[in-house]
This record gives sequence, C-alpha cells and structure tokens, in this order.
Amino acid sequence: MGGFLKNVYDLDGEGAVRDYYDGWAASYDAELRQAGYATPARCAAALAATGLSKDAPILDMGCGTGLSGVALAAEGFEVIDGCDLSEGMLKVARARGLYRHLFPAGETPPEQPRAVTAVGVIGPGAGPISLFDQCLDLLPSGGLFCFSFNDHALEVPEFPAAHARALESGLAVQRFAELGPHLPSMDVKSMVYVLEKR
Repeated sequence: MGGFLKNVYDLDGEGAVRDYYDGWAASYDAELRQAGYATPARCAAALAATGLSKDAPILDMGCGTGLSGVALAAEGFEVIDGCDLSEGMLKVARARGLYRHLFPAGETPPEQPRAVTAVGVIGPGAGPISLFDQCLDLLPSGGLFCFSFNDHALEVPEFPAAHARALESGLAVQRFAELGPHLPSMDVKSMVYVLEKR
C-alpha cells in the first residue's frame, strides 16, 4: 500500500492538507482503486435513492480527482460542480470532462446547489468539522446533504456531534444512514448519510 494513504489521517491544517494532496494527485486514483475505495459509489447510490432529479445541480465538495463525480455521473446525475483545496487534484478532475464548473475551495458556487456531497472529505487529515456546517449553509430548504464519516472520523467526538446537533436542532432530517465498506483492503468502514435541510 502506498505511503500517501497510510499517512493521510495525520495531516493537520489547511496548508498541510493542500500540499499533501497536490503531491498525491498523480497516484491518487491508482492507490484508492487498489484499496477498493467504495464510498463514492455508496454515496452516489444513496443520493439517487432519494429521487433527486437527475438535472438538479450538485456541488461535489472536496471533489479531489473526481472519483465522486464519476460515481454521481454513473447514477445519471448531469449537472455536477466541484471544488477542492488542491489545484493538483482539480487538474486531474478537470481532465475527466464531466464537471460543469471546477473551482478552488472557498469560492462561491456558480448557482445554489440542490444537493451537496462531501464524499470521504470531512474527517481527520482532510476537511475540518466546520465544513459540515458550510455544506448545510449552501443548501436551500429541501436541499440534500450526502456525506460520509469514516471510522477515523467516527472516533473523534466532534464529528458525530455535529451530525447529531443538526438533527436535534431541527436544521435537518435524516433521509439515509448506512454503515458499509470504505477502504476494504485496510478494513476501514464508513457511515454514509443523507440529510435534508429544513
């Protein structure tokens, strides 16, 4: 197993994450494929099961090289925008030709999304918990937030606490929750969730 995947959960801070993923971009797809990366297809299937219109605009937050976009397109979704911290990752995603717009994290989406996905994005060594609230804030009432927490995120109290807070406050209702494979070769699982914003 390559060193990038082995060490990714130890990153701390936006700059460190950006630099690490820039360096990983060229080998990312091959390494994740070798690990059996299952979460993108699981998230895309969960979002499709809600009945979301195939032409609804989706923002793929932390899209990386576009593996999540590939999974969304395979489910028939047609209008996918993506953003990421890493320009190296965005360059690979751009070459896929399936995103409508790709832009650096922190910029405003071209239009308000009907759904936001954060596939393998929020957790240790990746997106901070503040990104959870940012994703919900982008959505209109009735919009869908599809995200995953892997085993590492589930073990850090602030991550499941943010999810619980969104439900308990009435900000969102849960449409889907399922534990399943994330990186089977490393015996890592993930929870996939779909929340509907109230």
